[in-house]
Amino acid sequence: MKIAYFDCFSGISGDMILSALLDAGLEFDKLNEELKKLRLDNFEIQAVKVVKQNIASTKFNVLYEEEHQHRHLSHLNKIVDQSDFPAVMKQKAKDIFLAIAKAETKIHNMPIEKVHFHEVGAIDTIIDVVGALAALHLLGIEKIYSSRLNVGSGYVTFSHGTFPVPAPATAEILKGIPIYNTDSQAELVTPTGAAIIATLAEGFGEMPDMITNSIGYGAGSRDLPQPNVLRVYLGNEKVRNEAETVQVIETNIDDMNPQLYEHVMEKLLQAGALDVFLTNTLMKKSRPGILLTVLANEKDTNKLLDIIFTETTSIGVRMRREKRAVLKRMIDKIETSLGAIRVKKSELNGRTVNVMPEFEDMKKIAGEQGIPLKQLYEKILGEL
Repeated sequence: MKIAYFDCFSGISGDMILSALLDAGLEFDKLNEELKKLRLDNFEIQAVKVVKQNIASTKFNVLYEEEHQHRHLSHLNKIVDQSDFPAVMKQKAKDIFLAIAKAETKIHNMPIEKVHFHEVGAIDTIIDVVGALAALHLLGIEKIYSSRLNVGSGYVTFSHGTFPVPAPATAEILKGIPIYNTDSQAELVTPTGAAIIATLAEGFGEMPDMITNSIGYGAGSRDLPQPNVLRVYLGNEKVRNEAETVQVIETNIDDMNPQLYEHVMEKLLQAGALDVFLTNTLMKKSRPGILLTVLANEKDTNKLLDIIFTETTSIGVRMRREKRAVLKRMIDKIETSLGAIRVKKSELNGRTVNVMPEFEDMKKIAGEQGIPLKQLYEKILGEL
């Protein structure tokens, strides 16, 4: 099965999606022919090669005359319905526009049919949405996955005023999706990019097991400390049937401030550890101690050892190789009777075998609804 994984370490927007797919091998002429099915004749597209922080990438642009109109959802749906695209693609495009409209409706407290799309209703955004769907179809992509989304930081100024990043519509669209921010002082996720990936992605988190055939870098319009690019991996999904080898690193500690363990575990996980856990143990002279265990890929061993030796009081570790078998995992968002909740899904040979709600989402709902947490788990698990 052909899949795409979007690595959103520097955000995501509609034009960056098309830029990345073009850079990964999508033929420009074929995309141009597909976009003619929109029956709009007042635009042109271009793709140029650019360099972002020494990373060669592609920049997709839409050239059109400036408009002086604000479209409603019905106008966007009419453009899609009058196109020559397949019914499935039309519905996906309308789903994406609807996601934006629902966000605007909630923010401005007005009926959905009265929502003005402002910047999102512009020709270039329509091209970005429909173009992304056409591009994925041309590439034969059957499933889409995404990393967590870096939304940026600072403030953004647009038609409704100045707001902290992410913009209100973007924040609303991304409810239930894992996000984080960095000190980029820029809006890295646009409403269009958020709506596209929220509608199309089947899961958010670590990269699925895949055999990569091509990698593309789609340039954004900003100059940032990190490359302002969206990276996409295209390839075939790999079903994990065989056990893999992992490195096990262990050390016994009986003389360290226990408040430091949280910091140590965070650093180890950020450095690539597959898992980190603590076990109570009894050491010589009957002193209580902690067994720190780290599971890792062998290539990450040295940097993890550096963290253990510099951040703990350990003066020695034990290492060994072990076999482990793991299920394919992803984070998905589902609708329940109490609202949207993130769930962790585990698959075996394409079949879902475990589904577990995310604790933080459950804790939040329990507090808002005044429901005991264990009763909430019983209710939500009964709906899965």
